[in-house]
Amino acid sequence: MGRLVFLPTWQFFPHDLVGQKDPKPRGRLEADCWPVVLSPSPPPNMDGVRFKSVSTTLYMISKKFRPTCISVNGRVSFISPMLCISGLYFFFFAVSEEKQTVYVLVKDESKLWWEKCLGVGDCVITAHLEVFTLNPWGKKKVLCTNSDSKLHKLLNAWYLWPEPSSSLPDWSSDQTNGFRQSKIIDYQGFITKVVNEGAGLFKMDGDRGLCLAHRPETSRRLRVGDRLRINHIHYLCRPSPDFPPIMLCACLRTSILVRKYGSSPLPVLDRKCPRDGLLRRSLVAKNPDISRYLWTCHLAARLQSSLVPETSTQCVCLMSWELMEMTFGETPPNRRDIYAEMLDESHSCPLTQFEVDSIHEEYLNLSELRNALDWNCWTTLNLRSLLAPAGYGQTSAQINAAISWSSRILTSDPTCSRGDILGERPLLLVGVLELPSSSTYHTLQLNDRTGSFACVFTDTDEGEDGNQHAVFNTAWIGCLVSIRRFATVAERYIQSDFPSYQNLDEDKFVTSRKCSVYLQFSRESVHILSPSNDMKRHLCEKEAESKEDKDKSSSTTTCVSMVLRVERKDAMTWREEESSFTVKATAVGPAATWGRDPRNRPIREDEIGKERNVTLQCSGPSVRWFPLLQPGRLYRLVTTNEKDEFGWSRDVEVRVRHGCQFYTLKRRFLAGDLRTPGAATFSVSQVLDCSADMVTFQGLVTERLNLNDTTKDPRNEIIGALLHSHQQWPSRSANWTFSVELRLNVCDQSGRSLHIYMKLNPKSYQPGLLPGNTLLFSAFRRRISRNGRVYCCNVAVSWVAVVRLGGQRPENPEPAPIMQLAKWTERSRTVGRVKGHLVRFLFMELQWKCSTCGSVYTQSSCSSGCNSPTAFFDSIAKVVIEDGTGEAHVRVAGDLLRQLLGLSEHQWEGLQRVLKTRGWLQVYPKGQGQACGDDDLLEFLMLCARGVKSVVLTCSRESWGKEEVKRLTCGKRDFTTRFASSLKLNCLHIH
Repeated sequence: MGRLVFLPTWQFFPHDLVGQKDPKPRGRLEADCWPVVLSPSPPPNMDGVRFKSVSTTLYMISKKFRPTCISVNGRVSFISPMLCISGLYFFFFAVSEEKQTVYVLVKDESKLWWEKCLGVGDCVITAHLEVFTLNPWGKKKVLCTNSDSKLHKLLNAWYLWPEPSSSLPDWSSDQTNGFRQSKIIDYQGFITKVVNEGAGLFKMDGDRGLCLAHRPETSRRLRVGDRLRINHIHYLCRPSPDFPPIMLCACLRTSILVRKYGSSPLPVLDRKCPRDGLLRRSLVAKNPDISRYLWTCHLAARLQSSLVPETSTQCVCLMSWELMEMTFGETPPNRRDIYAEMLDESHSCPLTQFEVDSIHEEYLNLSELRNALDWNCWTTLNLRSLLAPAGYGQTSAQINAAISWSSRILTSDPTCSRGDILGERPLLLVGVLELPSSSTYHTLQLNDRTGSFACVFTDTDEGEDGNQHAVFNTAWIGCLVSIRRFATVAERYIQSDFPSYQNLDEDKFVTSRKCSVYLQFSRESVHILSPSNDMKRHLCEKEAESKEDKDKSSSTTTCVSMVLRVERKDAMTWREEESSFTVKATAVGPAATWGRDPRNRPIREDEIGKERNVTLQCSGPSVRWFPLLQPGRLYRLVTTNEKDEFGWSRDVEVRVRHGCQFYTLKRRFLAGDLRTPGAATFSVSQVLDCSADMVTFQGLVTERLNLNDTTKDPRNEIIGALLHSHQQWPSRSANWTFSVELRLNVCDQSGRSLHIYMKLNPKSYQPGLLPGNTLLFSAFRRRISRNGRVYCCNVAVSWVAVVRLGGQRPENPEPAPIMQLAKWTERSRTVGRVKGHLVRFLFMELQWKCSTCGSVYTQSSCSSGCNSPTAFFDSIAKVVIEDGTGEAHVRVAGDLLRQLLGLSEHQWEGLQRVLKTRGWLQVYPKGQGQACGDDDLLEFLMLCARGVKSVVLTCSRESWGKEEVKRLTCGKRDFTTRFASSLKLNCLHIH
């Protein structure tokens, strides 16, 4: 210092690139090599200075002596970063000798430059130091500089300090209670990447992370190419799955020295978030685990790129920190003892141990999620799993129809014991809930910058029961939400022409395939990050109303509103290439005029009056409100067209124009006489017992069956894009005849079931028609079949909504209850267990069938002459079971017949080979026994049948037939009497 030098090479950086906010900004000059001294300097003035060793100095500053001035020499073993507390800048360094250390506090403003000159391992002489009592450090004694203090650095040091290595030791730290101890090492290497400068994250030597978040920011910015020498840094192994497995984390005791400046130019300060320094401040304030901090930084960077527009200055750091506290639990403020971290010999700091067992959620943007689902949809498909256990016993047409539609549901939570999981880590989604943008889509959408997803979203009742129901609150529109637990549904549509079961592994028979994906989640899985104004008012209407009253004068828009109670909603219809739907509602009062948009504010007195019935016609852009308008709910219809006030007060039919808005109102905003429950909804049992022609009911879907091959029409785009991909459907002017026909089996808590037949076109298809979900069926026609079975079917005004989401079927479902045959009536459950005695075989048929036409197949040819090269084996039997209370006829087919006869798989295969020569074999009853003859195969089957006695079966109840009128003869007399039809069951499982 103070000598004339020459700098052979240097770099200069202006202040505007450094990003300083100094009122007198100055540039930075960096010298890349040692300066050349041009003028000799006198030796340091150490006259009268008697420096002591470290051990002597420690003894002098003890309680026995109180010297006024001390000088000490030794080796620098520790240098703290420059700290600023309450406007006071200071730093510490330690002078060591063997195993003894004395600490020096530098707080004099004229001596702060010492921090730039000191390095770990330097031999120094410090003169004119004072003894200082450091109260925050337990009132321990340290040395402190003053205006007369001097520093002399010995260039020819007699101490040798080993250079840090660029290699790392082997990791062998034990784990205790979910935490692992870090290691303290010395390291040197090059900065290869600036990950997040504001959050203090870098990469060294390509594959090693560097975290400087626990240290204050330095005046010089690190850049790519800098060679660092780091002493006393924490070595962590796999603290976060989103960062390199090796992380070097610096604490306040870490000393960092730039040994060589990078040659790359200093970039303009471009942080990933304008306020990402907030992450470091939050880390200091709340002191969470380092693994949680790294997860938060990674999430902030991902959200900035996938959620916030590039031109926006919105900060996502607060949002990321909120998500971290929601995921891991809020961290209570934990004040750090920085003096103990820096000066205690037994070092302890927040980096001493870190979590290893905590599950870190993985954030995916919607584009990444869609790509993952599209890939998973087909790579995991096993066509044989889509068929029944005896799927080999089906014709070609039956096989192609069975695999034409399938679904795959994946859950985002790997800890869930039900169903398949989407990834090894829990998934997290963040997006904005919006109404459908196209008139052909009528489900809510989750959007971000990368894409959008259709959503099946169920809300929770405001009452104490907390029941789930279809979403109806318009305040969700525009809310920025995070979704933690959700399910992804992939509906697959395949056009194929497989000739037989044996050819299912050959892809050449698949002519076309499509896949549509959407999300399913409930209100409990949604966390609101940034609520819309309507949601703020919905959650805390009084506070929001008081804030808006202050800004009342700023709004001058005149609006007209009408409060409605929805009574009925009809299905979507299409006329002249335009979609529309109709809503029957009750206006609770006249139209009212506002000086501003009333949105979902409480109802005023002038909005309540004489009730009248109105019909709302929604068409064009207004059909986007279809998923949110639910019967029994209260809404405010608002328009800015003042001309509508007169028409709305008189007209019975109201056309919802473009620009009209619906706002959901809370029930408690109304007077007591205006509170009305929703429309009456039947259960499955009530539908079975009533005599109404049109019914609205809800039930749990237990089975879905497609009744038509949806892929045979060459004009069919297959519903793949149907569920809200970005393709447009052909216009109605095209010859569009495609439809989906399916049958749903629904039940209620009593176990009684009902078949529902639906014929849908692509635009009216509702996602979520899956087993496990509870659906609301509105305005379905109730019918009775020829054999007396009740079923329902949809008509033009019918629509379906998902009111409750169900998980995957459990791995070990509860067994069906044991049913007594005499009490198993139409009012009982559909599936049950039967424990009884097998009385006799009524019928048994074994045959080889042609895979193409289903005719008998003998040897190697079809009996009908269709020249099909493949055949399958089919078996069926009907038996009589009695349990002491009654009898039932049970149908047993496929492999269940083998189990009933007690044959092994090897015997069953041998029976098929023997039977292939003749093609078929039938066994008919003869009195109370079976037909018999000289056929050895027939005798073998009779012997197996006689061995069947007690059985336990799980069966499904089929419909009863009509009573039979029979004429009986007894002697010379004839009797005519009625016989009740027998109970008919279908065997599902043999215990």
